[in-house]
Order: sequence, then C-alpha cells, then structure tokens
Amino acid sequence: MVQLEQNYDVVIAGAGAAGLYAALHLPPTLRVLVLAKREATLCNSALAQGGIAGVWNSPDDNIELHANDTRIAGAFTNNPKTLHILVSEAARDIEQLVEYGVDFDKNADGDFDRTLEGGHCRRRIFHYRDSTGAEILRGLLAQTANLPNVTISEYTVMSRALKTETGFSVELLRGLTSDETLSRDVVDCHFLIMATGGIGRVYEYTTNSAIATGDGIRIAYELGARIKNLSLIQFHPTAFNNRHTRECFLISEAVRGEGAYLRNCNMERFMQRYDDRLELAPRDVVSHAIILESQRTGSRDFWLDISHEDPEEVKARFPKIYGKLMEQGYDLTKEPVPVYPCQHYLMGGIDVNSNAQTRVDRLYACGECAHTGVHGNNRLASNSLLEALVFSRRAAQEIAKEASDIGPRFARAEFPEITATEPIPHGIRTELRKILQENYFVIPNTENMRAAYERVTELIQLIACEDWKMDLDYLEAKSQATCAYLILEEQL
Repeated sequence: MVQLEQNYDVVIAGAGAAGLYAALHLPPTLRVLVLAKREATLCNSALAQGGIAGVWNSPDDNIELHANDTRIAGAFTNNPKTLHILVSEAARDIEQLVEYGVDFDKNADGDFDRTLEGGHCRRRIFHYRDSTGAEILRGLLAQTANLPNVTISEYTVMSRALKTETGFSVELLRGLTSDETLSRDVVDCHFLIMATGGIGRVYEYTTNSAIATGDGIRIAYELGARIKNLSLIQFHPTAFNNRHTRECFLISEAVRGEGAYLRNCNMERFMQRYDDRLELAPRDVVSHAIILESQRTGSRDFWLDISHEDPEEVKARFPKIYGKLMEQGYDLTKEPVPVYPCQHYLMGGIDVNSNAQTRVDRLYACGECAHTGVHGNNRLASNSLLEALVFSRRAAQEIAKEASDIGPRFARAEFPEITATEPIPHGIRTELRKILQENYFVIPNTENMRAAYERVTELIQLIACEDWKMDLDYLEAKSQATCAYLILEEQL
C-alpha cells in the first residue's frame, strides 16, 4: 500500500473517469489523494462500451441537435443550463482525450468513425471498438501516473467523513483484499470530491461493477448534501440474459445502432407495436416495450439479432461483445442472443450546481453519483462519459479558484470509536437487493411500495441501532440501505 500523508488539499473518492479527470485538471500545486475501492481499473467507467457523444469537427451535426436529442430522451425535464454546458463543452473534452492518447476508431480516410445509438439523430458517438470506457480509463491512468502531486490509493474505501472548519476529515479503511491486512487511517483535506459511481448493487441484477454500492451518496447524505431524484434509474434493455449471474454483461446500444433487431419469444420483431423509432428508440422506451411485450406473450424470452449483418464487420466492430458471447456459447454473427432489461445507470444522486458544487461548503460531486440534471428523466446513450468529464473538469476549475484563498491549516475531527467485533447479520444485503428488484424495476410495483419502504426502514434501523464490526460488508450494507430508503421514499 502507498504511504499516506496526514493532509491533502483535495481528496477524490473514486478512480473512474470523473475522479481521474478531476485530478488531471487540478493545479499541480495542490496535493491530491484519489481513492480506488479496489484496483483502479475496476469501475463502471471501464465497463462503458458504446462511446462518448459529442459534436466535434462534425459538419452535418450541431450542438442544438445533440441538446434536442438529449431533451427528447429525458422527456424534456432536463436542466437547461447544465444541458447547454454539456453539449457546448463536449468538443474541448473529447479533443483533450485525443491529446491524452485515447485511441478512438477512425475510418479509412482518417476521420473519426462516429457511430449511431438509440435516440440520436446523427452519428456522433466517438468510440474505441466496443471498449470505449476501458480505453478512456487507460489514457487517464497513464496521464495521472505522470503527476507528482497525485497519489492513487487502491483497495481503499472511505468509511466516514466529518465536516471541519477547514474542510473535512476522512476515515479510510485500507487493504480490502483481506481482513488480515485491513487498516484504518484518517486524512484531512480542504476539498472533498465524490466520484464514486452508481448504485447498481442495490439490485439483484445490474450491469454495474462490484464496487457500485452508493457509498459516496450515503456519505454525502450524512454530511448534509441534498440527494435528488435517486429514483430516476435507467434499466438497459439489452443485458445478456443467462438467468443466473448478478453482474450482467451489457450488449451495447451500438449493436442496435448498427442494425440489430429485437425479437420476442416467437422470434418476431415487436418494437413496431410500441414506438415508430423501433429498435432505435431511447432506452427507457425499449425497456418498457420489452416488459409490455412480456406481459402480452406471457414470456420473458427476448432476443437480440444481428445475424443478418456482415459477420466480419460485426466481429471487427464488437470484438469484446463477440468474444464474451462466444464464451457463453452464442455466436453473435450467426444467431440471436438472449437479452432482458437490467439496472444500468442512475440519473439522480448528489445534487450539484453547474460547477459540481453541493450545498455543503467545499463538497463536490461528479460522474454517476451526482445529479446535474442534464439527463432529465432518462439518459441519452453515451452522454454519461461526457457528463463525467465536463463536470469533473468544472469542479477542478472551481476548486482551483477557491484554493487560492485558503491557508495551510488543516483542522481534524474526531470520529467516534467503533470497537465491535460482531459482523453484521448475514442476508441484509441480499434482502435489500430483492426488495428493489421486485418493487422498483422497469414498471414499479405501486401496490407493494409502502410495505417495501417500511421493511427497508426496519433494515436501516437494524444497521444503525447496534454496534457492528466496521468492515466492507457493514459499510456496503449501510450504503445500499440508505440508497434503497431514499429511492422508495421518493415514490411514496
């Protein structure tokens, strides 16, 4: 483990696209600590397949078209100010990625190969094959490694944070590979950035990585930040459906953008019953259509079929998806593959302004854990990586302004000591996931919502009223229960 200092100017919780991009845009005079819950390459950013949307050197496109597609997908509930920032500043951040060495795919003429995804009226998705998130993360990690003022601490989780007169004291549990190596540290900072990603592990089935348990949202809530629209959850319509894996492999929206059809249990195309845009309708529309079609046919068997397209082009465009499906016994180029909607993305979160500031002084949030309002009720495909970059950069720029007026002193808060050795009761997290999966999926179970909320409240009280061992299981159960409570509370 890396040696930690006692004081940092900025602590960033999360080492995905938002966390690393913020670190890269902070002044080199500031000491920065970036926390990675596991290895730095494990995050939702690395799982992003489709790409990053934006208008950059695109003669047949413009930012108003991008904004309008985003508004349509979001049911016209988007924040107009932050949406304008998103689309108008996209070019500078995509260009910055290219300067960092991110290898977006190009056509034979040397221009970037922009792809199409559901809800977009133009080809504006910059991508690297079907592993865009991993390629962006590779580029950001390589750049961050060159910064002497930035320390990345892997296998480190933020367990608690307290406000001080000069910023925050942050309690860390480190060495999460095993209980034997677990250690506790406290660091003080002037600024705290939450970039902890999504909440997918609150559900039984999700496309999110194992670390997506809503930790940053829980701690921000405890610090007094406003949590807004946490019930705005996106369910991706085409997760691979093998019926037994909790972390579901995502089959990118870009597959439908390149011509794939959706078929029901009778191998019939069915989207024409629900939307004129067919398979290229926004994600929430397609997910709802699948559930309604499931009710109509009495079956949960659905298929994604691109076998009618050129097989070599499909393999070249989607090598990761093709390889993953071959491991499961399906040849994407020759046969339909089973899919079903699955928890994918969070539009709500820690409420922030256009500079990623919360209502708590010096607390910022960016990426999926933040609520900027750009997405409205539903996120347009490939706007998530863009949002992470644009608003993490703006957070860094705002901190740079504020930091110039802050002195060198760091106050320290004392955390109440937890000496308990008894682990949290087994099964709490499993029950929480079941409650959300059964009561707040694509079409909510309104009849049982009150009972679900009351049971989650009981589980929160169980976690809070006893002294349990402070380990990862306890912290993640606390985070998941907090998020489940806030989601269901908004629906009552």
